[in-house]
Amino acid sequence: MTTTSAETVVRPARAGAAAPGAAVRRRQGFQHGGWFVAPFLALFALFVIWPLLRGLYLSFTDANISGEGAGFVGLDNYREALGDPLMWDALGHSAFFTLLVVPGITVLAFLLAMLAHHIERGKWLWRLCFFLPFLLPSTVAANLWQWLFNPGTGMINHVFGLQTPWLTDKSYALLAVVVCTLWWTVGFSFLLYLAALQGIPAHLYEAAKLDGANAWHRTAHITLPMLRTITGLVVTLQILASLQVFDQAVVMTDFTPGPEESTRTFVQYTLEEGFTSYRVGYASAISIIFFVLIAAVALARMWLLRTREEDAR
Repeated sequence: MTTTSAETVVRPARAGAAAPGAAVRRRQGFQHGGWFVAPFLALFALFVIWPLLRGLYLSFTDANISGEGAGFVGLDNYREALGDPLMWDALGHSAFFTLLVVPGITVLAFLLAMLAHHIERGKWLWRLCFFLPFLLPSTVAANLWQWLFNPGTGMINHVFGLQTPWLTDKSYALLAVVVCTLWWTVGFSFLLYLAALQGIPAHLYEAAKLDGANAWHRTAHITLPMLRTITGLVVTLQILASLQVFDQAVVMTDFTPGPEESTRTFVQYTLEEGFTSYRVGYASAISIIFFVLIAAVALARMWLLRTREEDAR
C-alpha cells in the first residue's frame, strides 16, 4: 500500500514537472523559428496581401491612374464588368487558349519524358534539349516564334511551302501563340514527369515482363497509374498558368490585341483598362473577378483530387 501510494504521488509530480519544460521548449522553438519565417511573411504581406486588399478596395471606387479623387461607387464596377462583352471575349480567348495548351503540354511532356527516360545514348543531351527552352525569357521565345511565323521570311511557311498569314489572320493568330507556348513551357512539365518516372520501382516492370506483359500493357497498367499524382499536378499548374497568359500573346502581335482582337487575353484587357483607359477602379474589379475564377478552379481541382484519394482508400 505504501509503495503504490508513493508511486501514485510521485508519477503525477514528475509528469507535472515535465509539462512546463516541454511547453517552454515549444515556445522557444516557435520564437527561434519565427525569425526564419519573418522575412518571407513580410515580403508576402507587402507584395501579395497588401496589393490584394488595395485592389479590392479600389474595385469599389471610380479611381483613375493618378489615384486622386476616387469616389465610392459600390458594386457599379462589378455590374458593368458582368455586362461587358469585351471582358467576356477576353475571358473566352484565355479559356480557349487553356483548353488547347493544357492537354497539349500534358501529353507532350509525358512523351518526351518517356523518350528521355528510356533512351540509352546521349541521354543528358536529350534532357538538355527538351528542358532548355523553358529557361528562355518570355520575350525571347515570343520574338523567335514571331520570326518563324512571319508570312514572308519565316521558316514555317518556307519549309512547308505555305503562304499562311499566321499572326495577321484571326483564324491562326491564337493557334500560333499556342504553338509558341507549347515549345517554350513544356520543359517544366517534362522535368516533373522525368523525375516521377525515375521514382517508379524497377521490380514492377520486371514482374510484369515475367507475366508476359508487353510495353503497352506495362505503360497502361504501371506507368500511367503511378504518374497519376504528377499528372494532376501538371494539369493544375498549367491551367493556372494558361489562364494568365499575357507575354507571348502581346509580343507576338506587336503589343496589339491581335487581328480583330482575336488574341486579347483577360490579363491584357485588364491592363488596357487600367493603363490605357486609366480606369483603375474598373480594372481592379475585373481583376478581382478573375482572381475568384482562378481560385475556384484551384479549389475545384483540390476537391476532385481529395475525393479521388478517398475513393482509392
